[in-house]
Amino acid sequence: MRFHFPIIIIDEDFRSENASGFGIRALVKAIEGEGMEALGVTSYGDLSSFAQQQSRGSAFILSVDDEELTSDEAEETIAELRAFVQEIRFRNAEIPIFLYGETRTSRHIPNDVLRELHGFIHMFEDTPEFIARYVVREAKAYLDSLAPPFFRALVHYASDGSYSWHCPGHSGGVAFLKSPVGHMFHQFFGENMLRADVCNAVEELGQLLDHTGPIAASERNAARITHSDHLFFVTNGTSTSNKIVWNSTVAPGDIVVVDRNCHKSILHSIIMTGAIPVFLMPTRNNYGIIGPIPKSEFKWENIQKKIAKNPFIEDKNAMPRVLTITQSTYDGVLYNVEEIKEELDGKIDTLHFDEAWLPHAAFHDFYGDYHAIGKDRARCKESMVFSTQSTHKLLAGLSQASQILVQDSQTRKLDKDLFNEAYLMHTSTSPQYAIIASCDVAAAMMEEPGGTALVEESIQEAMEFRRAMRKVDEEWGADWWFKVWGPDDELAEEGMGEREDWMLKANERWHGFGNLAEGFNMLDPIKATIITPGLDVDGAFGDSGIPAGILTKYLAEHGIIVEKCGLYSFFIMFTIGITKGRWNTLVTELQQFKDDYDKNEPLWRVMPEFVAKHPRYERIGLADLCQQIHDVYKLHNVARLTTDMYLSEMEPAMRPTDAWSMMAHRKIERVSIDELEGRITAMLVTPYPPGIPLLIPGERFNKTIVDYLKFARTFNERFPGFETDVHGLVKEKEDGGVARYCVDCVAQPQP
Repeated sequence: MRFHFPIIIIDEDFRSENASGFGIRALVKAIEGEGMEALGVTSYGDLSSFAQQQSRGSAFILSVDDEELTSDEAEETIAELRAFVQEIRFRNAEIPIFLYGETRTSRHIPNDVLRELHGFIHMFEDTPEFIARYVVREAKAYLDSLAPPFFRALVHYASDGSYSWHCPGHSGGVAFLKSPVGHMFHQFFGENMLRADVCNAVEELGQLLDHTGPIAASERNAARITHSDHLFFVTNGTSTSNKIVWNSTVAPGDIVVVDRNCHKSILHSIIMTGAIPVFLMPTRNNYGIIGPIPKSEFKWENIQKKIAKNPFIEDKNAMPRVLTITQSTYDGVLYNVEEIKEELDGKIDTLHFDEAWLPHAAFHDFYGDYHAIGKDRARCKESMVFSTQSTHKLLAGLSQASQILVQDSQTRKLDKDLFNEAYLMHTSTSPQYAIIASCDVAAAMMEEPGGTALVEESIQEAMEFRRAMRKVDEEWGADWWFKVWGPDDELAEEGMGEREDWMLKANERWHGFGNLAEGFNMLDPIKATIITPGLDVDGAFGDSGIPAGILTKYLAEHGIIVEKCGLYSFFIMFTIGITKGRWNTLVTELQQFKDDYDKNEPLWRVMPEFVAKHPRYERIGLADLCQQIHDVYKLHNVARLTTDMYLSEMEPAMRPTDAWSMMAHRKIERVSIDELEGRITAMLVTPYPPGIPLLIPGERFNKTIVDYLKFARTFNERFPGFETDVHGLVKEKEDGGVARYCVDCVAQPQP
């Protein structure tokens, strides 16, 4: 397959009718004669923006005239040349760079620039054809070095033209061409994706299930790049990665120590393995933002107290098999991993960090020890360290692309054969090869220096967004505007600032998490939670407010889809794919919302798609609707209710796996909300927002939780279209069309 990477030529005389212009155009013609594309420009304009084009080119040729190196402009010319080379090398250490001059030689170029060049071309000493072959040779060698092992093999296979007699049944996309709608599908996804969609019968691509061939080579390459001892690609998302880690080390009856703010896949793992959990309780503020687990919760003596208190743990002295921590939280709070390792090494068998939202941290020094596995990080003496990462969330993987990273301890090494038995339990025998290739490429993209540059650009863009939002706020003065959650006074005026700026310090009001330990937590600046007016961090409601659910529906109709939404907040991420255009558009749409709100524009005008689905809101003004929902939130004191609900005492009445078994055997009762208090749930109960499981199978409903569910019922009936979604809450229609809200609970013994 031919990839399109032109040789980029920068010469101010490129279009001029002089000797220099004729010479450079002759070189372009010769390069094209060698089968390579060439792109000529007269200047590079903004240096940083132009340097980003290194990802699209195969080489750079930069013209420097004699007079530029000998006149009064020589010093400025060298400075510009040095800046250009530095910008390119900041992102790409390998792309060839050539200087193209008249008579000046390398003695006129400083060493720090010269060492980064691949050649110095003299305009009239060799023929254009010879120079073209020289440049093209270097450009092709560079391109040949780019593809990592599996992606290279997949491209070769898809380009080979072999007939396939294996599954999938569309046979390289041919089946789609036999149907009109199939033709549409083929045109949409394209020939290459469909030819590359193969099964594990293709030996030259290796095997994901036993980690052989090019797949194994790519996993080793990714392990080197991520500074881990072992790495495994996973094509079913980090939900599956988590289950693989757990099934490799946890058996029925084992003690496990789990972050209560965990992903539901961890709770599924508890149920599937038959483990007995003890939970570490996180903090939470009244915005609904989940905070860190206090450092005191990680103290071994406090974990032992939790174990002693659990009625289902028979051997109170047994070593817990795994600790699982959400690193980072959904709003970007990170833990100092080295302090956790120091406290729990040797006391818990496996330290597992669910880093679904943090795969970027290993590639920039900004994150220090606030991620699980990194360059030159000390090994635990006894405990193994696992990190599960969603390549697709913040790196460049396709959806469901994930990876498992492992760091051996000083005394133990991973038994890969045993671990693979758990891997096989959760991995399809028909993996999607495009996802595997994206895991491979996403890792290769993070190779230094390119990966460091990508992460730094994400941080820089996040900082610029925060500065822009603060500038708008200052210009509005006493009028209302949105806030970006984070340290109030520590935002650097330029650049990305220092790690210290983002540390969570004890009792600072902006975070609302209370007396945190020094140096234990930091906020990842690329995670931005926007706070809407109407609620403060103490849980006090204002006279008016803008519920985030209304704002995010407004933004969706204007082409902006956010990651998640709370009562008075919504969340966005500055991934490596972010652009200035994207976040500037968000700022302008927030300005437009403010204008429409202040004018109380009718919903039929500003949210026509929503009104088409819910005509009852047609004649309501935007500000009026915000006020109606705000008043209901305020009346029910929902901010404190949800905070109290998540921080309330959760009583385990059964082992999670036993409660789930009752559901599997249909020994359950569908209980209405009004009768739930004291009943044992057989299901996960997960309110959205925030999407954090509230109860797990085997726990009892308390009064606070039931009060929240009653509020959700009232709110949903009054404001259709803005429903509070609660996974596990079943909505049934009774006679007369009245809705009945229920939860499946463990059946009570019959008298």
